[in-house]
Amino acid sequence: MRSIWRTVRASVTRARTLVTGHDFPLTGTTRDIALVCLADGLVGASFGAIAVGTGLPIWVPVAMSVLVFAGAAQFILVGVLAAGGNPLAAVASALLVNARLIPLGFSVSDTFDGSSRARRLLGSHLITDEVVAFTVTEKDPVRRRSSFWVCGIGLFVAWNIGVLGGTLAGGLITDTAALGLDAAFPAVLIALVMPALRDAVTRKAAVLGATIAVAASLVLPPGLPVLLALLGVAPVWLATKVNA
Repeated sequence: MRSIWRTVRASVTRARTLVTGHDFPLTGTTRDIALVCLADGLVGASFGAIAVGTGLPIWVPVAMSVLVFAGAAQFILVGVLAAGGNPLAAVASALLVNARLIPLGFSVSDTFDGSSRARRLLGSHLITDEVVAFTVTEKDPVRRRSSFWVCGIGLFVAWNIGVLGGTLAGGLITDTAALGLDAAFPAVLIALVMPALRDAVTRKAAVLGATIAVAASLVLPPGLPVLLALLGVAPVWLATKVNA
């Protein structure tokens, strides 16, 4: 097992050096990214199986995963179509869910400083919740850039391999909740933000934002509660300025 892990770590290091032009230790981060990629691939297999199970041809979920690369949006789009919904409504729902990535993208915009337009375009396609979470936990600019590209490319490859496998395997994996995979991503994201919560101001904003999101999730469709959680930043920021 250790030999396999060393091989994987060496391969990741070579790929990271090739992509970022830097080589430095990210052992713990690399391991965490690899685990998230594994979980992402399994969920991707679930998505592929569900998509073909609803009657979609194999090429649709495969092409969608390459061109869209947004798991939550893809699940919602297929779910609306499977329920007999209007394709325009399905696309609108998927876009609404993905709108949360706009403010998240701004939080990692510094990783593209000095990059070419093509590299920026490719990077914007790789932005996901997990990529942003791994990137913002790094303080050093070079390490932030490395985490972004390693996690982004790793998730893209794992997700698309998983989706392709799921479409070919059919309905072998259809219930991620039964395997506990639905809890994998929230658990990882919580673990990543825990160090940032040591700061009192950040902790207050997070608690207020989480309260808003949970309350909003009772009446609003998926996607909007996450965006509304950003409202938790404003009052905490104003209170900090007033008390300064």
